[in-house]
Amino acid sequence: LSGSMQIRDMQLGAKLISRVDTVKAIAADFTERREGDRVGLILFGSKAYLQAPLTFDIETVTQFIRESQLGFAGEDTAIGDALGLAIKRLKDRPAESRVFVLLTDGQDTASTVDPMEAASLASELGVRIYTIGVSRNLGKYGTNGGEVDEAMLISVADATGGRYFRARDPAELQAVYAL
Repeated sequence: LSGSMQIRDMQLGAKLISRVDTVKAIAADFTERREGDRVGLILFGSKAYLQAPLTFDIETVTQFIRESQLGFAGEDTAIGDALGLAIKRLKDRPAESRVFVLLTDGQDTASTVDPMEAASLASELGVRIYTIGVSRNLGKYGTNGGEVDEAMLISVADATGGRYFRARDPAELQAVYAL
């Protein structure tokens, strides 16, 4: 929920919508379709917060996604801290349940935990991390603060047996969540 999520670069028909509105709609649809899965929600900006612990209460998690607002967690992006919090919550779950989907539109600018150190720990604990980069722009050092550090996201996914996905528009993000 960093400040860059307000950027309106997601093309939906002839209209540009914000990254956050795109993500909220598609992620909420994804959680609504989970049957028999526990889901949780970690929101992050300058800090990472556990919004919903792992639960079968899909309706509540979906509502939390829909109600999330920019600024809840600060303007920066703490990817490593979000990873660390997810690992902490997943490490004692059954091996087949240790899956985390990290969605970001930026670069790690605020973490106390290095994302690659978190990925190494996740690998040791059997936590698979799937990463999604949401932005029309890519690169490690963006001028608008909203470019995706694709190399880091690929490395995190690869280190944990996960996979990286790129979403330049709502249709690509929908396709990722359909997998």
